[in-house]
Amino acid sequence: MISRVYISHAPEDEDMALQLSRALWRVGLESYAAICNLSPAIALAERVSFGIRNSEAMVALLTREGYRSPEVGQEIGLARGLELMIIPLLEDGARLPFMIEHLRPLAFKEENYRDAIGLLIKTIRDLSRLVWLKVTCPQCGEEMTQYLTPQEEVDSALEKGKCLETVCSYCQNKIALDARTFEPRL
Repeated sequence: MISRVYISHAPEDEDMALQLSRALWRVGLESYAAICNLSPAIALAERVSFGIRNSEAMVALLTREGYRSPEVGQEIGLARGLELMIIPLLEDGARLPFMIEHLRPLAFKEENYRDAIGLLIKTIRDLSRLVWLKVTCPQCGEEMTQYLTPQEEVDSALEKGKCLETVCSYCQNKIALDARTFEPRL
């Protein structure tokens, strides 16, 4: 069962990693993406090692620039040594590092990154039991937890190009959710 994911990314891809981290949080997965910005009293290498060792899987975010990052390569090496499952998210024009070139990546172009996040969530859903969805109401700001929409309904919404719908349990306003990332839309 996957409950914690380490997101390996180059420093210049921090925004993409945080977007991914927020999407994983919405479906009940803890992630270590912004760990580099936390606990400055602890050495960066120790924080990274802690994040990888305490995860059940790694997502390697490999962009056109980021795949060359030596830090990403070292993190992948540690994850391989620990026999973690690694799921590469590979941007068009990037290459898989040799340690994981045998893996089948989830490919994306910059403009369809949200689609790749949706495919990653579906992949993890196939491997784990994801039950809860966390939604922050864009109108009243309250956070609520509800059952995660069945994958069949997500697939149907994606096929039709529609959003998922829910209702805020606090203010009773309708909320449209991106069917890929479960992010509320205004």
